[in-house]
Amino acid sequence: MVRAKRDVDRRVRRSRQQLHEALVALILEHGWDRVTVQAVCGRAGVGRSTFYVHFADKEDLLVGGLEHVRDDLRRHRRAMKKPPPFAFVTGLIAHADGSRRLFRAVIGKRAGVAVQRRFREVVGELMTEELRGQGTSERLLGVTSRFLTGALVELLFAWVEGRDRAPASEVYRQFVQLAGPVTRATR
Repeated sequence: MVRAKRDVDRRVRRSRQQLHEALVALILEHGWDRVTVQAVCGRAGVGRSTFYVHFADKEDLLVGGLEHVRDDLRRHRRAMKKPPPFAFVTGLIAHADGSRRLFRAVIGKRAGVAVQRRFREVVGELMTEELRGQGTSERLLGVTSRFLTGALVELLFAWVEGRDRAPASEVYRQFVQLAGPVTRATR
């Protein structure tokens, strides 16, 4: 029974991964608006029924990929012996750097709003965890997390869109420098 469940879980993960990879490839080739669910299924080698078992539409598939990013960033932080402040930010910056083309192909489109909203939620979850670990007062945790999440997301968007040509390490340093006074004031 346990083995059968693991096999199903593995197949589910593989199908979801294939669909996500197909979507990203098609967006980069044709742009968001020209990608269809049928094209994604064809590229992934799965049927439409498999697609709809996992996702409501192509927007849902795109947004669902952010859960993997969040989980990867959590694992990355846990693997560090002594993580620096805002350790998840370095991984987030690396992910943003590797996704510049995809970001540009999606943002500004109908899906862009949903992706931006979910991206902010994911960053907010990670920020709240970080601030709680730094000893931020529970009374100020929500507002501080929203404040720093907004700042980080806007910093990343500006950097990915090419307005700021700073290296990734400089973007991290800038955020930590700007966040320092805020975190000290909320303990």
